[in-house]
Formats: sequence, C-alpha cells, structure tokens
Amino acid sequence: MTLNDYLNKALKEGWALPHFNISDAVTLTGILEAAKELKSPVMIGTSEGERKFIGGKQAVAMINTYRDEYNLPIFLNADHHKSVTTAGEALNFGYESVHIDLSVAKLEENILGTKEIVARAKSINKDISVEGEVGYLVTESSKIYKEIIEIPPESLTKPEEAARFVKETGVDRFAPAVGNLHGIAANVKKLDIARIEAIRSMIGDTAMVLHGGSGTPDEQTKNAISAGINNIHINTELRVAYAEALRKFLADNPEETTPYKFFKPVIEAIKIKTAEKIKLFGSANRV
Repeated sequence: MTLNDYLNKALKEGWALPHFNISDAVTLTGILEAAKELKSPVMIGTSEGERKFIGGKQAVAMINTYRDEYNLPIFLNADHHKSVTTAGEALNFGYESVHIDLSVAKLEENILGTKEIVARAKSINKDISVEGEVGYLVTESSKIYKEIIEIPPESLTKPEEAARFVKETGVDRFAPAVGNLHGIAANVKKLDIARIEAIRSMIGDTAMVLHGGSGTPDEQTKNAISAGINNIHINTELRVAYAEALRKFLADNPEETTPYKFFKPVIEAIKIKTAEKIKLFGSANRV
C-alpha cells in the first residue's frame, strides 16, 4: 500500500496516520520501536533544517533500511519545505512525500508554486504524495513558548479557499490553520472543530493534515479526527521527552562518556511518547 492508500484507509475508518519528525537515528529508533510493537504505519518527517542536519540522501537511506528491517510501512516526508527549490531538492534525493509550505504567500502564488511541485512529483512517480497549506500558523518553531500565543482570525483557513486550492493544485494532502500552533504555548490550544468540518465538506476525500499536534488536549485531538483530520504531526513532545531523558541521565551519571549508554533512556522515552500518540490517533493494528 502507498502512503495515499493508508491516508484513504484512515479517512474511511476514522483514525489518523501519525507523523513524527526526527533529527537523528536515536529519535527514529524510538519511534519505530513503538510502531513495530503496536503495528502502526508511520510517517517520518524532516523539516528543511532537519534534512540539512541529517543529509537528504542519508535520511532516504535510513528509512529504506529500517523499512526492510522492521517490515513496516514507513514513509519519509519533506516537512514544511518553504520554496519550490527546497521541495524540489527533496524530490531529487528520493523522498516519497513532500510538504511544500507557501502559506505565507498570496493564495495565487501559493497555488502556482504548489501546482509546480505536484507536477514535478507526479512526473517522477505518481505515488509520491504532495501536501500544500493555506492559512498560516503564527508560531514558526517547534519549542515550548512561555508566553500566551494569540491566534489572529485572519490567519485561519477559509473553507472556500481550501476548496479552490485543492482543486487547482491537485495536492494529495491539505494542511489548514484551524487554531493549531507549532510548539507548546502557555495557553491551551483550542481547535476550531467546526472549521475542520467545513473544510472537510469542501475538499472531498483529500487527506487533511493537522500540524502542531503537540500539546493539544486528547479530547480535541479525537474530535478533530472525527471531524475529518486523518494525519497528525508531532515534534515538540518528542523533543521534550528526548531532552529530559538525556539531561537526567547525564546528571545522574556525570562520569559516563559512552554515547550509546547516554541514548538508551532517550530511545525508551521516545518510544513511550510515540506509543501514547499512536494509541490516541487510533493507528495501532492497522498494518
């Protein structure tokens, strides 16, 4: 089954395909240990910065190797690539999914750039999945914000613009702004479930992606899936689990110098957090 096949399956069956970002093989191992144990398909994402840190060819090679070893449906996504150039680079490296994020541009410019990447991707392989985005998230970075983040109404996705965008670009996945944020803010996130439902009613069976899933209350996450979200991104919560486990180990073992010993509790912390999200999203036992 292709990535788009799994996304269609998730929509029809009322669950969400999990997407987790990585910066290294340590995070990837923790994610895949949980996915294997729970029999969940999974998307692995690298932002532009994460891809440059890991290496594009290296990321593709890692996923191909782990896919064979774990015998799991693992899909590599170029997450939040902010230009036609960088999205094209990911395609050249062999990514099987790309998210071109031109959401800060005017709608017409966004449509033209996204449409170009869709055409390029499908010319390489019709099964490559392309995601586009309309509306914008007011936080750029995946981190913990100490301040209260206000979401301006004009940043939210208009259902009629979502419908036009999907029709004119031919994207496989659509990412709206519906009260979601990157990172974790001081205030509790509040998703606009009615807006999700309205967008879903206007974009048909196109996959709908919730970015900034970290820190979203479980009940809101479940309601978003019921309203039509079938792909959810998690990054910050994994980074927090990673950092806390590593800091604790180093504080408890100040004389230790062996890296693979540093990272054993980190992998376990990532595995636990990943398993929590897989169960919440309903993607367990879908393989």
